[in-house]
Amino acid sequence: MTVGLLAAVVALAAALVKGAIGFGFPTLATPLLTLFLDVKTAVAVLILPNMVMDALQLARRGDVGPTARRFASLLASGAVGTVIGTRLLVTLPSALVTLVLGGFLLLFVLLGVARVAPRVRPGWEWWLSPIVGLIAGAVGGITNVPGTPLAIYFYALGLTKHQFVGAVAFSFLVYKAAQLGATAWYGLLTWPLLGASLALTVAALGGFRVGLRLQDRLEPEAFNRAVLAFLAALGAWLVIRGLGS
Repeated sequence: MTVGLLAAVVALAAALVKGAIGFGFPTLATPLLTLFLDVKTAVAVLILPNMVMDALQLARRGDVGPTARRFASLLASGAVGTVIGTRLLVTLPSALVTLVLGGFLLLFVLLGVARVAPRVRPGWEWWLSPIVGLIAGAVGGITNVPGTPLAIYFYALGLTKHQFVGAVAFSFLVYKAAQLGATAWYGLLTWPLLGASLALTVAALGGFRVGLRLQDRLEPEAFNRAVLAFLAALGAWLVIRGLGS
């Protein structure tokens, strides 16, 4: 099986998961692509399909005005953090980036298993949002996975399901737009890789559509346990790979 076909299969499978549970495309697709691609290449080619799916998910949520106004500082600082993280991605050794990605995957799994349920006190949001945005953007720029700090923060704010999905989709769209520009500026996203990214977008949309249809038919608890187990094994493997490089 060629690398291109393998990448398409990965994009389709990860997009199916995203459609079914509302998140997880970069979390799954990035480490899977690093099994046969350089981590920097994997990050670059996954930006465009991620943006397209987040735009579609956001369109399904309706008016974005309240989300944009409430989280303006988080979005702005996140864009800055994304550029900083992308610069670090360019300068850091691939082995170290792989190790960081594995570490964040394991953190994601541990938080899911522990059922961490933090809460943000009233009045804290105005100063906490830009800090969380900067951290999430930097993490996303380096690892392509900004979702862990964002998901924790939005959950801690006590958002409703509708608000949560809309906030995640909008934040990801803004961060990925900044990441797209930064990777192109720093030379990570070349024209050939952009073509590959467009092809992966087509494959991802097929999986995303199926995932949306499956969303209401799946047992969330059993499915999430399977995803966490898979991510734990993959994260451990990436950490070992990073340490051994």
